Amino acid sequence: MKVLLVNGSPHKQGCTYTALEEIAKTLNEEGIDSEIFQIGTEPLVSCRSCGACSKIGKCVINDRVNEFIDKMAESDGLIIGSPVHYASATGAATTFMDRAFFAGWRSGRGIYAHKPGASVASARRAGTTFTLDQLNKYFTISQMPIISGRYWNMVHGSTPDEVRQDVEGLQNMRFLARNMAWFLKCKQAGLQAGIEPPKDEEVVFTNFIR
Repeated sequence: MKVLLVNGSPHKQGCTYTALEEIAKTLNEEGIDSEIFQIGTEPLVSCRSCGACSKIGKCVINDRVNEFIDKMAESDGLIIGSPVHYASATGAATTFMDRAFFAGWRSGRGIYAHKPGASVASARRAGTTFTLDQLNKYFTISQMPIISGRYWNMVHGSTPDEVRQDVEGLQNMRFLARNMAWFLKCKQAGLQAGIEPPKDEEVVFTNFIR
């Protein structure tokens, strides 16, 4: 089993990475593989709402979003980490996830449904809970169970060294990782016992125009 960890920070090994690294280490101790996926600093184009992903099975804009979709198709869980920028997730993380979730869903590959998800926020001071709410919405619209820690999944500090001093924050990353590992093992045991995922219905779209 494998969990994909997404670093939505422009800093490859900054504060958000430090939190994700603690999660990855704990997942490994629990026998779960992981990979930290860097969104990076290359310019990202926002979703064009062209609908091409439903025809070609990927985003028509050929960048790291499609690489993520391929990796997510082979992963069993997802954790999205982002620093707080203006009391929300980074613009890059938001643009990336908007396209990754839309194209991943429209591709028809079923890469998100029933896979557990979790979000992590990193901040110097404030804005973390709103960022977590924002990121969790990608899961709740995609039939993904949300995994929690024992507190809100956040770390504080201006540098990786300061994050390492956030003893409670890093402890919660370990709680989160162990909860994720436990859920994945329970899901695997259920499948082996013949408990199948919920059956999908044909999706119905309505609006409020009468």
